[in-house]
Amino acid sequence: MPYPISPPPWPHCTHGATPQDPAGCPGIHVPGHTACLAHLATSDRDTYLTGLAPGDDIDHRGTPFTARLLTGLLNALRDPATNEPQLGQADFEGATFAGVADFGDVTFTGDARFGLAAFAGTAEFVGAAFAGDAEFVGAAFAGDARFGLAAFAGYAGFMGAAFTGGAWFGSAAFTGDADFGSAAFTGDARFGAAAFAGRAGFMGAAFTGDAQFGSAAFDGDAQFWLAAFAGRTGFIGAAFTGDADFREATFTGDARFRDATFAGDANFDDATFAGDANFDDATFTGDAGFGGVAFTGDAGFGGVAFLADCSFEGASFGADARFQRAVFERTSKFGPLVCAGQVQLSGAEFGGPAALEIAARGVECRRTRWLATAELRLRYATVDFSQAVFEYPLTIAAESSPFVLTDGQPPVPEGVLGGAPDTTVRMASLRGVDAAHLVLADVDLSGCLFAGTVHLDQLRLEGACVFAKVPSRTAWRRWRPVRFTERRTLAEEHHWRAWQPAAIPGWNMVGSSTGHVGPAQLAPVYRALRKSFEDSKNEPGAADFYYGEMEMRRHDREGTTRTERGLLHGYWALSGYGLRASRALYWLAATMLATVVLLMGFGIARDSPKQEATGTVPAGGGKVTFEIGKADPQNPKGDRFTGERFEKALNVTLDSVVFRSSGQDLTTAGTYIEMTSRLTEPVLLGLTVLAVRNRVKR
Repeated sequence: MPYPISPPPWPHCTHGATPQDPAGCPGIHVPGHTACLAHLATSDRDTYLTGLAPGDDIDHRGTPFTARLLTGLLNALRDPATNEPQLGQADFEGATFAGVADFGDVTFTGDARFGLAAFAGTAEFVGAAFAGDAEFVGAAFAGDARFGLAAFAGYAGFMGAAFTGGAWFGSAAFTGDADFGSAAFTGDARFGAAAFAGRAGFMGAAFTGDAQFGSAAFDGDAQFWLAAFAGRTGFIGAAFTGDADFREATFTGDARFRDATFAGDANFDDATFAGDANFDDATFTGDAGFGGVAFTGDAGFGGVAFLADCSFEGASFGADARFQRAVFERTSKFGPLVCAGQVQLSGAEFGGPAALEIAARGVECRRTRWLATAELRLRYATVDFSQAVFEYPLTIAAESSPFVLTDGQPPVPEGVLGGAPDTTVRMASLRGVDAAHLVLADVDLSGCLFAGTVHLDQLRLEGACVFAKVPSRTAWRRWRPVRFTERRTLAEEHHWRAWQPAAIPGWNMVGSSTGHVGPAQLAPVYRALRKSFEDSKNEPGAADFYYGEMEMRRHDREGTTRTERGLLHGYWALSGYGLRASRALYWLAATMLATVVLLMGFGIARDSPKQEATGTVPAGGGKVTFEIGKADPQNPKGDRFTGERFEKALNVTLDSVVFRSSGQDLTTAGTYIEMTSRLTEPVLLGLTVLAVRNRVKR
């Protein structure tokens, strides 16, 4: 009973009054009597009901109704033309309904007041028509409340109402404002296909069961500020013509806004989604605000159209944030936001200049279209940019410090990232991208796939961009040691070498499949990156990619001829393609040593040949003619490896290095040894100088 102790503010009968309950029955007097309709004598009740006509005003505040009593009252007001009850001004404030309260198809031509009414059983208002205001403020529905197909022409007030059973408002029509502020829905609440022509107020409403607003139409403002949805929430296909306010709302179960349309502004700032949130294919014509929203489960915005500005500043995603195929027509700033999973922007389209600030474990931008300039500032993320399309400058940069909100507010909390190892931004793939307008700053490219990238030679690398390295430790291949000189290399080369039959340990298997990429495909990639480094005046970096290009040509059995591969093998073995000074020095030292040994053994003559003069003295005197000659140098005998012979051989060798003739007396073999050394040693010296220059020049 709504008035157990204090008497109601109207004349009421005192039936059942006791010392503990002096007020007795709170029912208002029937006109001309001192008892309510429930406690009126039978003859007096029949007289009263007989005197009623369709459309009469009635006042039965506080009256306890049984199903039979209510049926009798409504039958007395039934219109013969429609065979449906018709009430004028109807006042049931504080009334109680013990059984089924059947107001189905009843027409209320005046105001209908059910404030603080208590419905113990089912409250049946299916098809009811409220021409005036309908007030259910503070009403208690212990059973199901059925308002399906009901028509509310005036104000519909359900503020503070308690729906313990199911609340059914399917296809109900609210022409005026509808106010469910602070209402409590313990059972399921169903407003499917309901039409709210005026303001729909659900501020502070609590939905313990499922709340279904599928295909509901909100022509006025929809106010769900501070509403709490404990069960599953469905706004699938709902249409919001006015503003939709879900600020600080709490969705404990899954929330589905799929195919919903928001013609006005949609405000979800500081809302909490504990379950999955699905906004797939929704349309936001006005501004969409998701600032400070906390998504614990998956957040789906696939195919969403943001036709005005949208804000995710300070938003937090506990799982994946899916924006595949989303359209950001006028979004100038996306984030800063934090995502524990992946931010999936594959297939999305950005129509205007955009700045994205994202701290996430992964960012997927496969086939994303950027129709204006864009800047992606990232933390922690591994980025897949495969087949992204952009015709204007686009920058991907790593941010070392946490993102700060606008107006200097505190940094965005990154707790959902858990034990993320570091803030390094790693590129996973640039395949299919036209890199003519791409700038990468301070990103890790050690696992990036480049094969298939267009205009890679125009890629700009700023800051400290890291590439993969060759294996650093020495390994054994059969009987000989193998050790690679440190250089920048591509992930695809790691993958290709790791799959070779005689691969040595240390080559990494990249996370993504590289497909059928081998030396023939990697050589032009290295060539393009070399040009990019040369254009940025980074000669040491360009040298690394030149080395990689030559390596791929040397191993390419498709586009490189056998002769060319042989020359490349020799070039590699002698000086590492003119880039390994130590290798060229080794060969120069070895050649000089061999030259010295050969000269000491076979090239230096035994003694310096003496000059001899021969001639004929004519008889009787006269002019004498002499021929001065020198004997052929003789091959040494005995001990050939003496200090004197070493000094002579060393002089010959050193002169050969600088392409000079020594002038020493050499044997025939020594002459050929010197000629050979004068050809090979200057070349090796030149390769050494070239290698040093390539490593230090700028």
